[in-house]
Amino acid sequence: MKILISDKTSPKCAEILRQAGHEVDEKFGLSPEELKTIIGEYDGLIVRSATKVTANIIEQAKNLKVIGRAGSGVDNIDVKAAVEKGIVVMNTPGANTNAVVELTLAYMLALSRNLYKASHSLKQGKWEKKKLVGTEVLGKTLGVIGYGKIGRQVAIKSRCLGMEVICYDPYVGREIIDQFGVRLVASLDDLLPVADYISIHVPKTPETTIYITKEHFQKMKKGVIFINCARGGIVNEEDLLWALNEGIVAAAGIDVFEVEPPENMDLVTHENVICTPHLGASTYEAQENVGVQIAEQFVDMFAGKGIRNQVRPRN
Repeated sequence: MKILISDKTSPKCAEILRQAGHEVDEKFGLSPEELKTIIGEYDGLIVRSATKVTANIIEQAKNLKVIGRAGSGVDNIDVKAAVEKGIVVMNTPGANTNAVVELTLAYMLALSRNLYKASHSLKQGKWEKKKLVGTEVLGKTLGVIGYGKIGRQVAIKSRCLGMEVICYDPYVGREIIDQFGVRLVASLDDLLPVADYISIHVPKTPETTIYITKEHFQKMKKGVIFINCARGGIVNEEDLLWALNEGIVAAAGIDVFEVEPPENMDLVTHENVICTPHLGASTYEAQENVGVQIAEQFVDMFAGKGIRNQVRPRN
């Protein structure tokens, strides 16, 4: 089979595919028009987050049998258009989970101890020890929105730091306490007013686009620390900026933006925001994991050994 890798992945991805007898082209940074022109040549397409696999591109994919996302989120793929054309869409859930979890925890601790402000101040020759007194996470309440693989691991590891953890997930929808002592609540209204920290871990879908708005920020405990390492567009950025300016959100950690690179520089440059350029899965380990996993899934599918991690359109 002829396979196109259109976003940079671990070299092991192409290596595994070639060892299985497939022809592999690695062409990064293609424009939508360039991809549209050549996609008809390929039986398989592997992307990360940069390539947008739109309905227009899928329409030209006359030989395409599978689209693989080396990662978990598939909001850059028109899954409905692909499935209607008989193209399998698959992802690699869990392969980059730990990387996102560790970045979330890094944000939580850095914001609590004013690490960015302290480093910046000291590099300017200042010694502002009294001004930069922080807080400890021990005994604080973390609210996790979304209890999938990443949300669950954030919750478990935060419990190990001595935090109380509550979680809301619309697909759970009932009050339970899991084996790690994480309390799942039935509604966001049970989480927002009591959490000292809030971290978002839901996929981006039509239901979760602009999911957190001014209405939700108004219900949060004053002084909350807010973290989004999930997907841009889940949080209304103007409303988050408002909440920061009102002091409802004391500090925010943002790894993802509605438009990337971000255009809302007022949010990026806010003194109580630390941010990163979508680094959640950007570790050497995670990149190798997702590249190897998607390649192995392609090999198995083309060898008739079944389809793993197939993604279907949401109704």
